[in-house]
Amino acid sequence: MTVYCLGSINIDNFYRLQALPKAGETLAATGFSRGLGGKGINQSIAALRAGAEVVHIGAIGRDDAWIEGELTRHGVAMGAISRVEVATGHAIVAIDDAGENQIIIHSGANNAQSDEMIRFTLSGAKAGDILLLQNETSHQVEAAKLAHAAGMQVFYSAAPFALEPLRAVLPYVTHLLLNEGEGAELVAATGVALDQQPVQAVIMTRGAHGADWIERGKAPQHTPPIKVQPVDTTGAGDCFAGSLAAALDTGAEPAAAMRYAAAAAALQVTRAGTADAMPSRKDVENFMNNS
Repeated sequence: MTVYCLGSINIDNFYRLQALPKAGETLAATGFSRGLGGKGINQSIAALRAGAEVVHIGAIGRDDAWIEGELTRHGVAMGAISRVEVATGHAIVAIDDAGENQIIIHSGANNAQSDEMIRFTLSGAKAGDILLLQNETSHQVEAAKLAHAAGMQVFYSAAPFALEPLRAVLPYVTHLLLNEGEGAELVAATGVALDQQPVQAVIMTRGAHGADWIERGKAPQHTPPIKVQPVDTTGAGDCFAGSLAAALDTGAEPAAAMRYAAAAAALQVTRAGTADAMPSRKDVENFMNNS
């Protein structure tokens, strides 16, 4: 099967700090680097490295040679990536010595997706294929409708969390991915418990407390965390989502897929960066065997 991803592509600018800045505070960075990022491309690369066949649908600034080079270096095919007049999206990522982060995003080309490209690309999808979506691009609902009509599984990462985009896409979603805070916001806003949401499964990540697979009428399946010393937590949720989709796509049962995704995310946060930090299947399997 194939994992499709309509997802953001960003240039990530990383600033290392001893501590994250408080309101009105100016701090000097102890280090700077630049890399490929964006929730969507992070998920695609995580799924690729987990062994899935992946088609990324996205948009970048026209003539942005650096980002094209980075996508190609990571093994991302360029056939479904539109070149638009808007500049490539970018993010400013501040990371402290404990690995925690603050992120500012400029959407840029991510909000200029091509409806024609989405329709053409998804016309080749089969029932049972997976579509990954996040709240960092335009055309989420259009893509979800097409995927739903084709019998695809639709995985939606509700981040950055916003209630109205989630409500618009939810009728076409099969798997809803949330962190603990986002889950609490959804329940508070809708009055609907997570195990009563209109999807096949809710997957809730709880950071250092593991993750839960939640289905209506069943007890939640809890996946315990793997304790590591984090270097950089940026992209951990994206690694989890892409790795989970890849594991399910290869036929793993939910419990096994969740264990694999948890291990991948735990390994990823021990490395600096986002796309560059996504681990290979071999690395994750070795890590699981030794944890």
